[in-house]
Amino acid sequence: MLDFDPNQTPFPNGHFIGGQLVNGDGDALEVRRPSDGQIYAELPIASAALVDRAVSNAQAAFQRSDWATGAPRARARIMRRWADLIETHSGELARIEALGSTRPVKDVLAVDIPYAADCLRFFAECADKLGGDVAATRSDQLGLVIGEPYGVVATIAPWNFPITQAVTKIGPALAAGNAVVLKPSEMTPFSALRLAQLAIEAGMPAGIFNIVQGTGSVTGDALCRHPGVGKISFTGSTRTGAAIMTASAESGIKPVTLELGGKSPQLVFADAADLDKVARSIAQSILGNAGQVCIAGSRLIVQRKVQAELLERISQLAQAIRPGPTWAEATSYSPIISAPQMNRIDSIVQNTLGQGGEAFIGGQRLELGAGGAFYAPTVLIGVTSEMEAVREEIFGPVLTVQAFDDEAEGLALAAHPCYGLAAGVYTADLSRALRAVRSIKAGTVWVNRYGRTADYVIPTGGFHSSGIGKDLGRQAVEANMRFKSVLVDFSA
Repeated sequence: MLDFDPNQTPFPNGHFIGGQLVNGDGDALEVRRPSDGQIYAELPIASAALVDRAVSNAQAAFQRSDWATGAPRARARIMRRWADLIETHSGELARIEALGSTRPVKDVLAVDIPYAADCLRFFAECADKLGGDVAATRSDQLGLVIGEPYGVVATIAPWNFPITQAVTKIGPALAAGNAVVLKPSEMTPFSALRLAQLAIEAGMPAGIFNIVQGTGSVTGDALCRHPGVGKISFTGSTRTGAAIMTASAESGIKPVTLELGGKSPQLVFADAADLDKVARSIAQSILGNAGQVCIAGSRLIVQRKVQAELLERISQLAQAIRPGPTWAEATSYSPIISAPQMNRIDSIVQNTLGQGGEAFIGGQRLELGAGGAFYAPTVLIGVTSEMEAVREEIFGPVLTVQAFDDEAEGLALAAHPCYGLAAGVYTADLSRALRAVRSIKAGTVWVNRYGRTADYVIPTGGFHSSGIGKDLGRQAVEANMRFKSVLVDFSA
Protein backbone atom coordinates (compact mmCIF):
# COMPACT_ATOMS: atom_id res chain seq x y z
CA MET A 1 0.00 0.00 0.00
CA LEU A 2 1.23 3.46 -0.93
CA ASP A 3 -1.35 5.27 1.20
CA PHE A 4 0.15 7.40 3.96
CA ASP A 5 -1.04 9.68 6.74
CA PRO A 6 -0.37 13.32 5.78
CA ASN A 7 -0.37 14.32 9.44
CA GLN A 8 2.41 11.85 10.28
CA THR A 9 4.76 12.60 7.38
CA PRO A 10 8.02 14.35 8.31
CA PHE A 11 9.66 16.82 5.94
CA PRO A 12 12.55 19.30 6.11
CA ASN A 13 11.80 23.01 6.36
CA GLY A 14 13.85 26.17 6.04
CA HIS A 15 16.52 27.30 3.61
CA PHE A 16 19.57 25.26 2.57
CA ILE A 17 22.84 27.18 2.60
CA GLY A 18 26.38 25.89 2.87
CA GLY A 19 25.30 22.27 3.04
CA GLN A 20 22.81 22.56 5.89
CA LEU A 21 19.28 23.66 6.76
CA VAL A 22 19.08 27.29 7.88
CA ASN A 23 16.26 28.97 9.79
CA GLY A 24 14.48 32.00 8.37
CA ASP A 25 15.44 35.57 9.22
CA GLY A 26 12.10 37.28 8.76
CA ASP A 27 8.46 36.73 7.87
CA ALA A 28 6.84 33.39 7.14
CA LEU A 29 3.86 32.32 5.07
CA GLU A 30 1.32 29.54 5.48
CA VAL A 31 1.57 26.52 3.18
CA ARG A 32 -1.62 24.59 2.41
CA ARG A 33 -2.20 21.08 1.12
CA PRO A 34 -4.25 21.24 -2.11
CA SER A 35 -5.91 17.90 -1.40
CA ASP A 36 -7.76 19.16 1.68
CA GLY A 37 -6.94 22.87 1.99
CA GLN A 38 -5.30 22.36 5.38
CA ILE A 39 -2.37 24.51 6.54
CA TYR A 40 0.45 22.08 7.24
CA ALA A 41 3.54 24.29 7.54
CA GLU A 42 4.90 27.80 7.84
CA LEU A 43 7.56 28.65 5.28
CA PRO A 44 10.26 31.21 6.06
CA ILE A 45 10.62 33.97 3.47
CA ALA A 46 14.22 34.72 2.55
CA SER A 47 14.96 38.44 2.79
CA ALA A 48 17.38 40.19 0.45
CA ALA A 49 20.04 39.77 3.15
CA LEU A 50 19.55 36.01 3.31
CA VAL A 51 19.54 35.78 -0.49
CA ASP A 52 22.87 37.63 -0.42
CA ARG A 53 24.17 35.09 2.07
CA ALA A 54 23.14 32.19 -0.17
CA VAL A 55 24.64 33.72 -3.32
CA SER A 56 27.85 34.66 -1.51
CA ASN A 57 28.10 31.12 -0.16
CA ALA A 58 27.64 29.76 -3.67
CA GLN A 59 30.30 32.13 -5.02
CA ALA A 60 32.76 31.02 -2.35
CA ALA A 61 32.06 27.34 -3.02
CA PHE A 62 32.50 27.88 -6.75
CA GLN A 63 35.86 29.60 -6.21
CA ARG A 64 37.29 27.38 -3.47
CA SER A 65 36.09 23.91 -4.41
CA ASP A 66 37.19 21.99 -7.49
CA TRP A 67 33.62 21.64 -8.76
CA ALA A 68 34.38 23.76 -11.84
CA THR A 69 38.14 23.38 -12.07
CA GLY A 70 38.54 19.66 -11.41
CA ALA A 71 38.04 16.78 -13.80
CA PRO A 72 34.51 16.87 -15.28
CA ARG A 73 34.22 13.13 -14.71
CA ALA A 74 34.57 13.75 -10.98
CA ARG A 75 31.45 15.91 -10.82
CA ALA A 76 29.71 13.43 -13.11
CA ARG A 77 30.40 10.67 -10.56
CA ILE A 78 28.87 12.80 -7.78
CA MET A 79 25.80 13.52 -9.88
CA ARG A 80 25.37 9.82 -10.63
CA ARG A 81 25.65 8.96 -6.92
CA TRP A 82 23.07 11.65 -6.25
CA ALA A 83 20.72 10.02 -8.77
CA ASP A 84 21.23 6.64 -7.07
CA LEU A 85 20.38 8.16 -3.67
CA ILE A 86 17.22 9.72 -5.09
CA GLU A 87 16.10 6.27 -6.17
CA THR A 88 17.11 4.73 -2.83
CA HIS A 89 14.99 7.32 -0.99
CA SER A 90 12.16 7.24 -3.52
CA GLY A 91 9.48 6.32 -0.98
CA GLU A 92 10.42 9.14 1.37
CA LEU A 93 10.67 11.67 -1.47
CA ALA A 94 7.35 10.54 -2.92
CA ARG A 95 5.56 11.12 0.37
CA ILE A 96 7.07 14.60 0.79
CA GLU A 97 6.19 15.46 -2.80
CA ALA A 98 2.64 14.10 -2.65
CA LEU A 99 1.98 15.64 0.75
CA GLY A 100 1.70 19.23 -0.44
CA SER A 101 1.66 19.16 -4.24
CA THR A 102 -0.85 18.15 -6.90
CA ARG A 103 1.05 14.94 -7.67
CA PRO A 104 -0.57 11.66 -6.52
CA VAL A 105 1.89 9.47 -4.64
CA LYS A 106 1.52 6.65 -7.17
CA ASP A 107 2.51 8.98 -10.02
CA VAL A 108 5.47 10.41 -8.12
CA LEU A 109 6.86 6.92 -7.53
CA ALA A 110 6.16 5.62 -11.02
CA VAL A 111 7.03 8.71 -13.05
CA ASP A 112 8.58 11.67 -11.24
CA ILE A 113 11.31 9.98 -9.20
CA PRO A 114 12.61 7.78 -12.07
CA TYR A 115 12.51 10.80 -14.39
CA ALA A 116 14.48 12.97 -11.98
CA ALA A 117 17.15 10.32 -11.34
CA ASP A 118 17.67 9.53 -15.01
CA CYS A 119 17.65 13.23 -15.91
CA LEU A 120 20.56 13.79 -13.51
CA ARG A 121 22.39 10.83 -15.05
CA PHE A 122 21.90 12.28 -18.53
CA PHE A 123 23.36 15.63 -17.55
CA ALA A 124 26.17 13.94 -15.63
CA GLU A 125 27.21 12.28 -18.88
CA CYS A 126 27.27 15.69 -20.57
CA ALA A 127 29.84 17.04 -18.11
CA ASP A 128 32.91 15.89 -20.04
CA LYS A 129 31.42 15.94 -23.53
CA LEU A 130 30.46 19.58 -23.97
CA GLY A 131 32.94 22.36 -23.47
CA GLY A 132 34.04 23.98 -26.69
CA ASP A 133 35.45 23.52 -30.19
CA VAL A 134 38.57 23.87 -32.25
CA ALA A 135 37.81 26.37 -35.00
CA ALA A 136 38.92 26.02 -38.61
CA THR A 137 41.66 28.64 -39.11
CA ARG A 138 44.86 29.17 -41.09
CA SER A 139 47.53 26.49 -40.57
CA ASP A 140 49.73 28.89 -38.58
CA GLN A 141 46.94 29.79 -36.17
CA LEU A 142 44.93 27.88 -33.57
CA GLY A 143 41.35 28.93 -32.99
CA LEU A 144 39.56 27.77 -29.86
CA VAL A 145 36.05 28.26 -28.53
CA ILE A 146 36.17 27.53 -24.81
CA GLY A 147 33.08 26.92 -22.73
CA GLU A 148 33.20 28.20 -19.15
CA PRO A 149 30.58 28.17 -16.35
CA TYR A 150 28.94 31.46 -15.39
CA GLY A 151 29.71 30.93 -11.71
CA VAL A 152 26.38 31.16 -9.89
CA VAL A 153 23.15 30.27 -11.70
CA ALA A 154 19.82 31.27 -10.15
CA THR A 155 17.04 28.79 -10.85
CA ILE A 156 13.36 29.38 -10.09
CA ALA A 157 11.18 26.29 -10.33
CA PRO A 158 7.37 26.01 -10.62
CA TRP A 159 4.92 24.15 -8.39
CA ASN A 160 3.32 21.75 -10.85
CA PHE A 161 6.12 19.12 -10.94
CA PRO A 162 8.38 20.20 -8.09
CA ILE A 163 11.04 17.46 -8.18
CA THR A 164 11.30 16.96 -11.92
CA GLN A 165 11.27 20.68 -12.72
CA ALA A 166 13.92 21.38 -10.10
CA VAL A 167 16.21 18.68 -11.52
CA THR A 168 15.61 19.90 -15.07
CA LYS A 169 16.96 23.29 -13.98
CA ILE A 170 19.68 22.15 -11.59
CA GLY A 171 21.13 19.30 -13.67
CA PRO A 172 22.52 21.21 -16.68
CA ALA A 173 23.77 24.09 -14.54
CA LEU A 174 25.74 21.74 -12.29
CA ALA A 175 27.02 19.63 -15.17
CA ALA A 176 28.44 22.81 -16.74
CA GLY A 177 30.40 23.47 -13.54
CA ASN A 178 28.23 26.19 -11.99
CA ALA A 179 27.05 26.62 -8.44
CA VAL A 180 23.26 26.90 -8.12
CA VAL A 181 20.85 28.83 -5.92
CA LEU A 182 17.34 27.41 -6.32
CA LYS A 183 14.09 29.06 -5.31
CA PRO A 184 11.31 26.46 -5.33
CA SER A 185 7.71 27.56 -5.52
CA GLU A 186 6.43 28.73 -2.16
CA MET A 187 3.45 26.40 -2.68
CA THR A 188 5.60 23.25 -3.04
CA PRO A 189 8.85 24.03 -1.24
CA PHE A 190 9.92 20.97 0.71
CA SER A 191 10.96 18.12 -1.60
CA ALA A 192 13.80 20.26 -3.00
CA LEU A 193 15.30 20.48 0.50
CA ARG A 194 15.51 16.70 0.71
CA LEU A 195 17.14 16.65 -2.74
CA ALA A 196 19.76 19.10 -1.45
CA GLN A 197 20.49 16.95 1.60
CA LEU A 198 20.99 13.93 -0.64
CA ALA A 199 23.35 15.95 -2.87
CA ILE A 200 25.62 16.54 0.13
CA GLU A 201 25.44 12.84 0.99
CA ALA A 202 26.50 12.07 -2.58
CA GLY A 203 29.66 14.15 -2.13
CA MET A 204 28.71 17.51 -3.63
CA PRO A 205 30.77 20.31 -2.05
CA ALA A 206 28.79 22.35 0.46
CA GLY A 207 27.55 25.59 -1.08
CA ILE A 208 27.45 24.36 -4.67
CA PHE A 209 23.70 23.77 -4.33
CA ASN A 210 21.81 26.22 -2.11
CA ILE A 211 18.07 26.82 -1.65
CA VAL A 212 16.23 29.97 -0.63
CA GLN A 213 12.52 29.88 0.14
CA GLY A 214 9.96 32.61 -0.30
CA THR A 215 7.72 34.54 -2.62
CA GLY A 216 8.60 35.71 -6.08
CA SER A 217 8.07 39.37 -5.25
CA VAL A 218 10.55 39.29 -2.34
CA THR A 219 12.93 36.34 -2.59
CA GLY A 220 12.76 35.75 -6.34
CA ASP A 221 13.24 39.42 -7.15
CA ALA A 222 16.24 39.72 -4.81
CA LEU A 223 17.78 36.61 -6.36
CA CYS A 224 17.35 37.85 -9.93
CA ARG A 225 18.78 41.26 -9.11
CA HIS A 226 21.80 40.00 -7.16
CA PRO A 227 25.05 41.10 -8.83
CA GLY A 228 26.68 37.78 -7.95
CA VAL A 229 24.23 35.83 -10.10
CA GLY A 230 25.60 35.16 -13.57
CA LYS A 231 22.56 33.60 -15.23
CA ILE A 232 18.85 33.01 -14.49
CA SER A 233 16.69 30.02 -15.43
CA PHE A 234 12.94 30.13 -14.80
CA THR A 235 9.84 28.09 -15.59
CA GLY A 236 6.45 29.64 -14.95
CA SER A 237 4.00 32.22 -16.21
CA THR A 238 4.67 34.65 -19.03
CA ARG A 239 3.94 37.59 -16.73
CA THR A 240 6.56 36.47 -14.21
CA GLY A 241 9.02 35.76 -17.01
CA ALA A 242 8.67 39.33 -18.20
CA ALA A 243 9.30 40.58 -14.64
CA ILE A 244 12.45 38.46 -14.46
CA MET A 245 13.72 39.91 -17.74
CA THR A 246 13.10 43.39 -16.35
CA ALA A 247 14.94 42.60 -13.11
CA SER A 248 17.85 41.17 -15.06
CA ALA A 249 18.12 44.23 -17.28
CA GLU A 250 17.82 46.71 -14.43
CA SER A 251 20.47 45.05 -12.27
CA GLY A 252 23.18 44.39 -14.83
CA ILE A 253 22.49 42.35 -17.94
CA LYS A 254 22.21 38.60 -17.24
CA PRO A 255 21.27 35.89 -19.73
CA VAL A 256 17.96 34.17 -19.04
CA THR A 257 16.35 30.87 -19.96
CA LEU A 258 12.57 31.14 -19.72
CA GLU A 259 10.02 28.39 -20.26
CA LEU A 260 6.72 30.22 -20.02
CA GLY A 261 3.03 29.87 -20.73
CA GLY A 262 1.36 27.91 -23.47
CA LYS A 263 -1.94 27.41 -25.23
CA SER A 264 -0.96 24.41 -27.26
CA PRO A 265 -3.07 23.08 -30.16
CA GLN A 266 -3.71 19.44 -31.03
CA LEU A 267 -4.55 19.18 -34.70
CA VAL A 268 -6.43 15.98 -35.62
CA PHE A 269 -7.04 15.08 -39.26
CA ALA A 270 -9.70 12.60 -40.31
CA ASP A 271 -7.10 10.14 -41.62
CA ALA A 272 -5.51 9.66 -38.19
CA ALA A 273 -4.88 5.92 -38.07
CA ASP A 274 -6.09 4.96 -34.58
CA LEU A 275 -8.77 7.21 -33.10
CA ASP A 276 -8.68 5.36 -29.77
CA LYS A 277 -4.97 6.14 -29.47
CA VAL A 278 -5.61 9.76 -30.42
CA ALA A 279 -8.34 10.04 -27.78
CA ARG A 280 -6.07 8.57 -25.09
CA SER A 281 -3.28 10.96 -26.04
CA ILE A 282 -5.54 14.03 -25.97
CA ALA A 283 -7.23 13.00 -22.72
CA GLN A 284 -3.90 12.44 -20.99
CA SER A 285 -2.56 15.77 -22.23
CA ILE A 286 -5.38 17.72 -20.58
CA LEU A 287 -6.28 15.49 -17.62
CA GLY A 288 -2.76 14.64 -16.47
CA ASN A 289 -2.03 16.64 -13.30
CA ALA A 290 -5.54 18.08 -13.85
CA GLY A 291 -4.24 20.12 -16.78
CA GLN A 292 -1.70 21.94 -14.63
CA VAL A 293 1.05 21.45 -17.19
CA CYS A 294 2.74 24.13 -19.27
CA ILE A 295 2.55 21.97 -22.40
CA ALA A 296 -1.07 20.90 -21.82
CA GLY A 297 -2.75 20.29 -25.17
CA SER A 298 -5.63 22.56 -24.30
CA ARG A 299 -6.92 23.40 -27.79
CA LEU A 300 -8.38 20.49 -29.79
CA ILE A 301 -8.69 21.37 -33.47
CA VAL A 302 -10.36 18.44 -35.20
CA GLN A 303 -11.51 17.73 -38.74
CA ARG A 304 -15.28 17.94 -38.71
CA LYS A 305 -16.01 14.44 -40.01
CA VAL A 306 -14.43 12.77 -36.94
CA GLN A 307 -15.32 15.38 -34.34
CA ALA A 308 -18.34 13.62 -32.80
CA GLU A 309 -16.63 10.24 -32.60
CA LEU A 310 -13.46 11.63 -31.06
CA LEU A 311 -15.32 13.72 -28.48
CA GLU A 312 -17.34 10.71 -27.38
CA ARG A 313 -14.17 8.70 -26.78
CA ILE A 314 -12.49 11.55 -24.89
CA SER A 315 -15.55 12.01 -22.66
CA GLN A 316 -15.58 8.29 -21.81
CA LEU A 317 -11.95 8.54 -20.70
CA ALA A 318 -12.70 11.65 -18.66
CA GLN A 319 -15.48 9.84 -16.82
CA ALA A 320 -13.02 7.17 -15.66
CA ILE A 321 -11.01 9.56 -13.47
CA ARG A 322 -10.59 8.86 -9.75
CA PRO A 323 -10.18 12.17 -7.90
CA GLY A 324 -8.92 12.05 -4.36
CA PRO A 325 -6.17 13.13 -1.98
CA THR A 326 -2.64 12.84 -3.29
CA TRP A 327 -1.68 10.55 -0.41
CA ALA A 328 -4.15 7.83 -1.50
CA GLU A 329 -2.90 5.13 -3.86
CA ALA A 330 -6.27 4.94 -5.64
CA THR A 331 -6.16 8.58 -6.74
CA SER A 332 -5.62 9.08 -10.47
CA TYR A 333 -6.83 12.68 -10.83
CA SER A 334 -5.09 15.61 -9.16
CA PRO A 335 -6.43 18.49 -7.11
CA ILE A 336 -5.98 22.07 -8.27
CA ILE A 337 -3.03 23.68 -6.49
CA SER A 338 -5.14 26.23 -4.58
CA ALA A 339 -8.64 27.60 -4.14
CA PRO A 340 -7.73 30.90 -5.87
CA GLN A 341 -6.44 29.00 -8.90
CA MET A 342 -9.61 26.90 -9.02
CA ASN A 343 -11.68 30.07 -8.88
CA ARG A 344 -9.68 31.48 -11.78
CA ILE A 345 -10.29 28.31 -13.84
CA ASP A 346 -14.02 28.43 -13.13
CA SER A 347 -14.20 32.14 -13.93
CA ILE A 348 -12.69 31.60 -17.38
CA VAL A 349 -15.04 28.67 -18.05
CA GLN A 350 -18.12 30.59 -16.94
CA ASN A 351 -17.11 33.66 -18.96
CA THR A 352 -16.71 31.47 -22.04
CA LEU A 353 -20.10 29.86 -21.48
CA GLY A 354 -21.51 33.36 -21.19
CA GLN A 355 -19.92 34.25 -24.52
CA GLY A 356 -21.80 31.42 -26.25
CA GLY A 357 -19.64 28.35 -25.64
CA GLU A 358 -21.21 25.08 -24.47
CA ALA A 359 -19.99 22.51 -21.95
CA PHE A 360 -19.90 19.11 -23.67
CA ILE A 361 -18.82 17.71 -20.30
CA GLY A 362 -17.90 19.33 -16.97
CA GLY A 363 -17.82 23.05 -16.42
CA GLN A 364 -18.00 23.01 -12.63
CA ARG A 365 -16.12 22.31 -9.41
CA LEU A 366 -16.02 18.82 -7.95
CA GLU A 367 -17.25 18.66 -4.36
CA LEU A 368 -15.48 15.78 -2.62
CA GLY A 369 -16.24 16.87 0.93
CA ALA A 370 -12.60 16.99 2.06
CA GLY A 371 -12.02 20.71 1.57
CA GLY A 372 -9.65 20.29 -1.37
CA ALA A 373 -9.72 22.09 -4.69
CA PHE A 374 -10.92 19.83 -7.51
CA TYR A 375 -12.33 20.79 -10.92
CA ALA A 376 -14.27 18.52 -13.24
CA PRO A 377 -12.74 17.50 -16.58
CA THR A 378 -14.26 20.03 -18.96
CA VAL A 379 -14.71 20.04 -22.73
CA LEU A 380 -16.03 23.26 -24.27
CA ILE A 381 -17.57 23.20 -27.74
CA GLY A 382 -19.10 25.93 -29.89
CA VAL A 383 -16.18 28.22 -29.13
CA THR A 384 -14.40 30.76 -31.28
CA SER A 385 -10.81 31.97 -31.22
CA GLU A 386 -11.87 35.24 -29.55
CA MET A 387 -13.37 33.54 -26.50
CA GLU A 388 -11.44 33.65 -23.23
CA ALA A 389 -10.99 29.89 -22.81
CA VAL A 390 -9.46 29.62 -26.28
CA ARG A 391 -7.29 32.70 -25.89
CA GLU A 392 -5.95 32.48 -22.33
CA GLU A 393 -3.78 29.87 -20.62
CA ILE A 394 -6.10 28.27 -18.07
CA PHE A 395 -3.73 25.81 -16.36
CA GLY A 396 -6.55 23.44 -15.55
CA PRO A 397 -8.46 20.46 -17.01
CA VAL A 398 -10.26 22.47 -19.70
CA LEU A 399 -10.19 21.48 -23.38
CA THR A 400 -11.66 23.73 -26.05
CA VAL A 401 -12.81 22.24 -29.34
CA GLN A 402 -12.86 23.85 -32.78
CA ALA A 403 -13.72 22.04 -36.02
CA PHE A 404 -12.26 22.51 -39.50
CA ASP A 405 -12.92 21.18 -42.99
CA ASP A 406 -9.64 21.49 -44.86
CA GLU A 407 -5.93 21.62 -44.03
CA ALA A 408 -5.54 25.37 -44.50
CA GLU A 409 -8.42 26.10 -42.11
CA GLY A 410 -7.01 23.69 -39.51
CA LEU A 411 -3.55 25.26 -39.63
CA ALA A 412 -5.06 28.73 -39.35
CA LEU A 413 -6.99 27.71 -36.22
CA ALA A 414 -3.86 26.13 -34.72
CA ALA A 415 -2.04 29.47 -34.77
CA HIS A 416 -2.08 31.56 -31.60
CA PRO A 417 -1.37 35.30 -31.48
CA CYS A 418 1.22 35.10 -28.68
CA TYR A 419 1.94 31.56 -27.40
CA GLY A 420 4.13 28.99 -29.12
CA LEU A 421 5.22 26.35 -26.63
CA ALA A 422 4.08 23.02 -28.11
CA ALA A 423 1.68 21.39 -30.54
CA GLY A 424 0.44 17.98 -31.63
CA VAL A 425 -0.45 16.75 -35.10
CA TYR A 426 -2.32 13.49 -35.81
CA THR A 427 -2.40 12.20 -39.38
CA ALA A 428 -1.42 9.17 -41.43
CA ASP A 429 -0.17 11.41 -44.24
CA LEU A 430 3.56 12.09 -43.77
CA SER A 431 3.59 15.00 -46.21
CA ARG A 432 0.70 16.65 -44.41
CA ALA A 433 2.43 16.09 -41.06
CA LEU A 434 5.61 17.76 -42.31
CA ARG A 435 3.68 20.69 -43.76
CA ALA A 436 2.02 21.15 -40.38
CA VAL A 437 5.36 20.94 -38.56
CA ARG A 438 6.70 23.68 -40.83
CA SER A 439 3.60 25.83 -40.45
CA ILE A 440 3.02 25.67 -36.68
CA LYS A 441 5.09 28.21 -34.75
CA ALA A 442 5.98 26.26 -31.61
CA GLY A 443 9.16 25.12 -29.90
CA THR A 444 8.06 21.47 -29.90
CA VAL A 445 5.74 19.66 -32.32
CA TRP A 446 4.75 16.05 -31.70
CA VAL A 447 3.39 13.91 -34.53
CA ASN A 448 0.93 11.11 -33.72
CA ARG A 449 1.65 11.51 -30.00
CA TYR A 450 1.60 14.26 -27.39
CA GLY A 451 3.92 14.93 -24.49
CA ARG A 452 7.52 14.48 -23.49
CA THR A 453 9.22 11.18 -22.93
CA ALA A 454 12.37 10.35 -21.00
CA ASP A 455 14.45 11.27 -24.06
CA TYR A 456 16.44 13.95 -22.27
CA VAL A 457 18.46 14.62 -25.42
CA ILE A 458 15.46 16.39 -27.02
CA PRO A 459 15.38 20.04 -25.89
CA THR A 460 12.21 21.81 -24.88
CA GLY A 461 11.33 25.49 -24.97
CA GLY A 462 8.94 27.91 -26.57
CA PHE A 463 8.62 30.63 -29.17
CA HIS A 464 7.19 34.12 -28.76
CA SER A 465 5.58 34.65 -25.33
CA SER A 466 6.23 31.03 -24.44
CA GLY A 467 9.86 31.67 -23.65
CA ILE A 468 13.51 32.01 -24.55
CA GLY A 469 16.13 29.27 -24.71
CA LYS A 470 15.94 25.55 -24.06
CA ASP A 471 15.70 23.12 -21.18
CA LEU A 472 16.91 19.53 -21.64
CA GLY A 473 19.31 18.31 -24.32
CA ARG A 474 22.87 19.47 -24.86
CA GLN A 475 21.39 22.90 -25.54
CA ALA A 476 20.50 23.19 -21.84
CA VAL A 477 24.09 22.52 -20.78
CA GLU A 478 25.46 24.98 -23.32
CA ALA A 479 22.93 27.57 -22.11
CA ASN A 480 24.64 27.36 -18.73
CA MET A 481 28.05 28.17 -20.23
CA ARG A 482 29.56 31.30 -21.69
CA PHE A 483 31.90 30.85 -24.60
CA LYS A 484 35.29 32.50 -24.95
CA SER A 485 37.00 32.79 -28.33
CA VAL A 486 40.78 32.35 -28.46
CA LEU A 487 43.05 32.81 -31.47
CA VAL A 488 46.71 31.82 -31.14
CA ASP A 489 49.15 32.98 -33.81
CA PHE A 490 52.31 30.81 -33.88
CA SER A 491 53.75 31.89 -37.20
CA ALA A 492 57.49 32.54 -37.23
